[in-house]
Amino acid sequence: MADKIISGFHAIEERLRSVHQKTGASKSAVSEASVSMELLYASPGPRVKKILAQARKAEITCTQVEKQQLDVLAATLPEAARDHRGLLLRVTGEESEPENLVDFSQWIAVNREKSLVLLLDSITDPHNVGAILRSCDQFGVDLVVMPERRSLRAPLENEVVARASAGASAWVPVSVVPNLVRVVEQLKDAGFWVYGADAGGTSATQMRFPEKMALIMGSEGAGISRLLEEHCDVVVSIPTCGRLDSLNVSVATGVLLYEVRRQLPR
Repeated sequence: MADKIISGFHAIEERLRSVHQKTGASKSAVSEASVSMELLYASPGPRVKKILAQARKAEITCTQVEKQQLDVLAATLPEAARDHRGLLLRVTGEESEPENLVDFSQWIAVNREKSLVLLLDSITDPHNVGAILRSCDQFGVDLVVMPERRSLRAPLENEVVARASAGASAWVPVSVVPNLVRVVEQLKDAGFWVYGADAGGTSATQMRFPEKMALIMGSEGAGISRLLEEHCDVVVSIPTCGRLDSLNVSVATGVLLYEVRRQLPR
């Protein structure tokens, strides 16, 4: 199993925080785990020193190396994730599936009085996916659903997603499914109201959102697919006054999630 390299201060901090919470900073708990981690750093600045302290508190090995060694490791990452800023986290022996990857059939089988689900249709840009996951963390989305066919195949293992999400990709529950239409049908059978986002819909400020709801966001180019839109109970929009056709999909998602949480605080 190949080592996984994580870059980005936020993404590394969140990963270390998850380790500390799971182990309670117990040395035996870390050493007996199948997953091992090593924090590699060059000349430590104030932010790096803070992260080093966090790693040592979680009993994770910290090793000072030459910057050139970090450059070599970072070269294996997508271009947008190669700016390591003097710090990388190396993870060895990690399971193929992240812990926050959720089986949708099991999730939907649980009866929930309140829940907010976000479905991403054909959104493939990892920067947008990461920014959306960050908003999902901030606004308390209970589950994000992505299709296998047209979305990122392994969104939670993508380094660009991790950086753009500021570490939220390690926390937000995500389900990757073969068919979004089938998911929408299951949600409606379970009592969810389904809303699709489109510029021609009813203003979100005029809506009264229910406590069990799903929101579908489509790609900036094609929007929501025709079949998915046909399954929506309501199509909603964001009132704007600019000259461009629409907001960036990650920004639009954040705005709509804010409006939902403004009406339905947790």
